[in-house]
Amino acid sequence: MIISAKREVFQLAKVFTISRGSRTEAVVVRVEIEQDGYKGQGECVPYARYNETVDSVIGQIESLKVPVTRESLQQALPAGAARNAVDCALWDLEAKMKNMSVWQLAGLDAPGPEITAYTLSLDTPENMQEQASENAQRPLLKVKLGGKGDIARIEAVRRGAPDSRIIIDANEGWTPEIYAEMAPVLVRLGVEMVEQPLPAGNDDALLDMDRVLPVCADESCHERSSLSGLKGKYDMINIKLDKTGGFTEALALRKQAVDEGYQVMVGCMVGSSLAMAPAMLVAQGAAVVDLDGPLLLAEDREYGLLYDEKGAHPPVSNLWG
Repeated sequence: MIISAKREVFQLAKVFTISRGSRTEAVVVRVEIEQDGYKGQGECVPYARYNETVDSVIGQIESLKVPVTRESLQQALPAGAARNAVDCALWDLEAKMKNMSVWQLAGLDAPGPEITAYTLSLDTPENMQEQASENAQRPLLKVKLGGKGDIARIEAVRRGAPDSRIIIDANEGWTPEIYAEMAPVLVRLGVEMVEQPLPAGNDDALLDMDRVLPVCADESCHERSSLSGLKGKYDMINIKLDKTGGFTEALALRKQAVDEGYQVMVGCMVGSSLAMAPAMLVAQGAAVVDLDGPLLLAEDREYGLLYDEKGAHPPVSNLWG
């Protein structure tokens, strides 16, 4: 077994801005695992919010002792981007070696397309209305907000896309006072939920708030061990494979979250179709699917996911799984 990891860069179609800053490119790590003439691949997005860099992630991957299995990997690396890329590559490798699909190996139903959110970047109300108008044909929009001026922004988005479903993502940029001010306005405008309004680790205020607008945990939820700290605070969790540390834990987290009464959202970092491919299997039947990473790129990877009026389609075998 040979494991290799390398840095790859995808330019974005336009500047992407959230409450923590802006970017013009997606920097990812692609892992390839070769064994007995077969190759499996996976992709992750190192994320500074979780103290990850490309170098630190590649270092974790290069530290692995081979051979490694999906089972041994869970103890060899912590939940995070590095484990995600390796885990997904191992699933892809096994699928190719056994001439089966990953969904069959995992005991899942055959996947189909899922309507995905399309993300509108944080900007001035005028520019966000323009973004919304350009994407008003999309059934579901995810709007990045960040605090002061958010009411004007979301009103502008609704004017630009009067018929789209809307969810919002505050990326830890609100306070309890902002939620109390914003929630009634958002409900009036037909917004369905807000993602991570308060900073992770400082979200106990949600316990005492009248959550008229459902709240989804993103930065506050990584893998199954996170769930015990979410009770009474959140109505939904956002599963991202770069947080769970791979497809294996993502499936387990989804099952436990549903069993505990949470709705499920499946999201992504800004990456290529290779990162979205395993997430598409986790996303089947989820309440919210947010796998629009490739739509934000200037150019996607070869054999990228198909996006059409039915939504995001499962990957072809040339790509993954």
